[in-house]
Amino acid sequence: MWDQIYNPLGNTALSTIAAAVPVVTLLVLIASGKVKAHLAAIIALIAANIITIGIFTMPAGMSIRASLLGVVVGFFPIGWIVLNVIFLYRITVETGRFELLQRAIGGVTTDRRLQLLLIAFAFGAFFEGASGFGTPVAITGAVLIGLGFSPLAASGLSLIANTAPVAYGALGTPIQGLASVTGLDPYVLGAMVGRQLPFFSLIVPFWLIWAFAGWRGMVAIWPAILVTGVSFAVPQFVISNFINPWIVDIGASLISMGCLILFLKVWQPRELWTSPALRGHDESAATMAPAKPLNTAKLSQAQLWSALLPWIIVCVVMLIWGSGMFKNWANSIFVWKYQVPELHNMINKVPPVAAKPTPEAALFDFTYLSFTGTGMLIAAIISGFLMGFSPAKMIAEYGRTIRLCAISLITISAMLAIGTLTRLSGVDATLGLAFAATGVLYPFFGTLLGWLGVALTGSDTASNVLFGNLQKITSEQLGLSPVLMAAANSSGGVMGKMIDAQSIVVASTATNWYGHEGSILRYVFLHSIVLACLVGMLVTLQAYVYPFTMMVLK
Repeated sequence: MWDQIYNPLGNTALSTIAAAVPVVTLLVLIASGKVKAHLAAIIALIAANIITIGIFTMPAGMSIRASLLGVVVGFFPIGWIVLNVIFLYRITVETGRFELLQRAIGGVTTDRRLQLLLIAFAFGAFFEGASGFGTPVAITGAVLIGLGFSPLAASGLSLIANTAPVAYGALGTPIQGLASVTGLDPYVLGAMVGRQLPFFSLIVPFWLIWAFAGWRGMVAIWPAILVTGVSFAVPQFVISNFINPWIVDIGASLISMGCLILFLKVWQPRELWTSPALRGHDESAATMAPAKPLNTAKLSQAQLWSALLPWIIVCVVMLIWGSGMFKNWANSIFVWKYQVPELHNMINKVPPVAAKPTPEAALFDFTYLSFTGTGMLIAAIISGFLMGFSPAKMIAEYGRTIRLCAISLITISAMLAIGTLTRLSGVDATLGLAFAATGVLYPFFGTLLGWLGVALTGSDTASNVLFGNLQKITSEQLGLSPVLMAAANSSGGVMGKMIDAQSIVVASTATNWYGHEGSILRYVFLHSIVLACLVGMLVTLQAYVYPFTMMVLK
């Protein structure tokens, strides 16, 4: 057995600096734009191994095994989702169905700002609720680039939009993960998150359009933005507080999409915004091919259903694949739980991160049938057959998709290796303890701890599992509500989703702008920081100024 060490240098500041080396290396190399993302990830992974072995005294064999486990987890399930989303997208393009989808969306509105509200925010929230794990960014990025948005706009805005729904993603998986490590009621945790995020469900649509079209461009369509935000935020609060935390995103997104579409039947902006690029400097605009004139002829009913068919199939399959009943059935048929030798339950998480020495699992759950990516592949195959693709042609297209995504898959796997290694070595916990030492300011910095967790791991669920119990222990020591701070970990984490390296690579792959991850990171970084700080300020108000929000509903 090996016990994690959180202050290996005997100095909190120096140990924290050492713990930050891997993630800082990764982000700096990517942001520089001079190092390709896959090389940056590999370099950062090497640095992480050096830090964990040389400073945190993790046995070399354990460090290497943890890295290899992360490589495999990077492909299953994350890379598997990306690969099959791109496969579906390429099929719709090859069959002409995507052009019909463009015309269908254009029939609702040709205004780029309104298309962002409909696709990036509302449609993306549905896929976050149904499957999560990178699916919404992959799908909305691909759809936006197909609609003619610039690569940077499609990538960056998909990331910004995929924030407020994240805490309830994949049918409430982050809430369930948080409950599992804290011992708190998931319904109570979900309700508290539902008293934090609705404020940002109102803000993010305005923020999204401001980031794309500037202040004047945003103000010109404020009624539509308000309808989108209110029709998402109110159901988000009601469902999370009075029903359950599992169906929050699905219910809120469907209501929001429906309200926006109905509203646009009676209201349209005075001037259409047709520019596909970000307002101001958009370096990706120069890489775009000349825009083809959009066919504005009205679609027949048959054409409309033909355009929507692949996405209807995806929605149905993702709802099935996200349900606990289906997962239990699928996992009873096929499951392989591989316990990594000399790593599984051989590392102890110790106080103050855990209440008592707790063995860390090192499992690879190869639940192939229930993987979200498998559902996406099945949806793509069904769609391909219904759209007239032969098996041979489908296999050939899948081969081309693999070649297109190969570098991205390597990058995602290397990044997950960093996240797995830092979690098992206790490096992440060292960074978390630095935030926990902020005393009266802890509600603010504890929220940023959730942001840091998602930025490091790429997952709100992983961040909650990593830091949830630390939040509970620290808040109890400071006389704060453990429910508030555990929920704050999840709410703050959603703003870290847009800058985690894994999501950035998913976005660049979906928009066919691979190699420009540094540009995407530089674009979204400030948005992420500011929104995370706003969440921290709200949580601080909840802790000290408006304690009535702490009341737990029965």
